[in-house]
Amino acid sequence: MRHTRTSAAIATMSATAVALVLTGAALPADAARGEVIKQGNCSGTADWKLKAKPDDGRLEVEGEVDVNRNGQRWNWKIVRNGNVVVNGTSTTHAPSGSFSVQRRIGNPAGTDRIGWRATNPATGQTCQGSLSI
Repeated sequence: MRHTRTSAAIATMSATAVALVLTGAALPADAARGEVIKQGNCSGTADWKLKAKPDDGRLEVEGEVDVNRNGQRWNWKIVRNGNVVVNGTSTTHAPSGSFSVQRRIGNPAGTDRIGWRATNPATGQTCQGSLSI
């Protein structure tokens, strides 16, 4: 009797797993790799996106600003646990009027708080967001 229950339980679990895969209910590939994505609106008409994922003992971080205007200069910085780890200046470009910055940064033990901030000095528009990974 016990063998029959165990076999029935295994068959049920297998059927459920197959059904999840076939219906697309399984975890997305990005979630399976540990990628975290956040996005939002800036202080003006632009939108921002911040992504982070583990990569060979480091974190791959990507920040993006989409303002739909080419040629705008933006100052940006990436922050980990309250400390600026990298900063720079980028210009939006065709065809989308956006820019993105991708960097690999250190990944100390434990959960990290990653921040992204971009400011357009000409317009004063600011984009900022954060995530935990």
